[in-house]
Amino acid sequence: MSKKKIAVSLSLLLGILMGMASLAGCGKSTSDGRVEVELVSYKPEAVEAFAEIAERFNETHDDIHLTIDSPNEAMTILKTRFIREDYPDIVGIGGDINYSNFLDADLFMDISDLEEIGMVKQSYLDMDKGLEFIPQEGVYALPYAANAAGILYNRDMFEEHGWKVPETWEEFIVLCKEIEAAGIQPLYLGYKDTWTCLAPWNALAVGLSDPDTCNQVNMGNTTFAAAYRETAEKMKILLDYAEPNPYAYGYNDACTAFARGEAAMYPIGSYAIPQIKSVNPTMNIDSFTFPANDAEEDNVLNSGIDLQFCVMKNCENKEAVYEVLRFLYEDEIIQIYLDNQGGIACKKGDFEIPAELESMKSYIENDRMADYQDHYYPSEMSVDAMIQTFLLDDSDDSVDTFLERFDTDWKRYNRDLIRKVQQYQQEMEDAQ
Repeated sequence: MSKKKIAVSLSLLLGILMGMASLAGCGKSTSDGRVEVELVSYKPEAVEAFAEIAERFNETHDDIHLTIDSPNEAMTILKTRFIREDYPDIVGIGGDINYSNFLDADLFMDISDLEEIGMVKQSYLDMDKGLEFIPQEGVYALPYAANAAGILYNRDMFEEHGWKVPETWEEFIVLCKEIEAAGIQPLYLGYKDTWTCLAPWNALAVGLSDPDTCNQVNMGNTTFAAAYRETAEKMKILLDYAEPNPYAYGYNDACTAFARGEAAMYPIGSYAIPQIKSVNPTMNIDSFTFPANDAEEDNVLNSGIDLQFCVMKNCENKEAVYEVLRFLYEDEIIQIYLDNQGGIACKKGDFEIPAELESMKSYIENDRMADYQDHYYPSEMSVDAMIQTFLLDDSDDSVDTFLERFDTDWKRYNRDLIRKVQQYQQEMEDAQ
């Protein structure tokens, strides 16, 4: 299917969803009279954690039965179910463009009256607000668990050579040169899988551009050529310290090479740690925030909502659903999920931070975090492939060419959204 047809199909789907949101609601009961609450999560890898959580809930509640499904291809299944008016009560999804599309289709309930919303770290509430195409009153998701992306490093190798975690871009480049001088590969990139290009891109961009860059572009207040120039330039510099021909090696290759000590650092997210440890279970891994700036205080940790819970708008069993959400947000239950999946709790509190994220701890505890920029990118635009093409371009004007294409393609794939945002902006100005 062509990109144009994909975009049209998505637009038609969202139109259907918007028209159906008022037609159906939840309201199922079990044979023994208990209220049935169904939660569909997009994370099949967490099925064991969810099974334990559901079992604990059902053992402690006589009036509600909780079913949690974590199917493969969950987003496709959810969209199909929405079209058939077969709504679950709660969906567990990430804080990304899918959330934006579903919210824009008016599918989710405002849960701002849920007390647990006040327990969420402000950064994650801000991330969800930033994902709203048009600003809305209310809260439509309960952020649950987050991941972080920066630079994984071999802690034993660093301690052996006396290398220090860099806090500025200059310190980072000096460190790369020191590692190289010791006869060790500083970075492994594994850019054969195009999506891996987004890992350092996002981690650099959150420190070098505003969190609402995409929205500012939509409003006509800036361009990507202006906002992303430094990010693009520094992406090129990383190639100087990477494995030869990083486009010949994919994600699994990079994880394996890093696990075997073939590089001191790997710019990727915390989600790669299980894959790395499947190769080297005893590897001593730590992570640090990408030191993108000239001053440490300007750096920002790239952290995004990996899982959050949204309630379908017309759910009839709101009280039962809220009881489920309250249970899910108990510290002990959150810890079950984190022990199984890793990551960062979106809830305020004294949650154990994984040892592999130790050098990011101060950023997490002080809420110095911003969302992945690619959570705003439409999939049709294929930004990961654009970045790979840009990095392969050795011409002197490669940065200009890439940024010009970014702006052009953004307008092409976001034409309707840009018109909608600017119309809203004009209405707000006229109302003043």
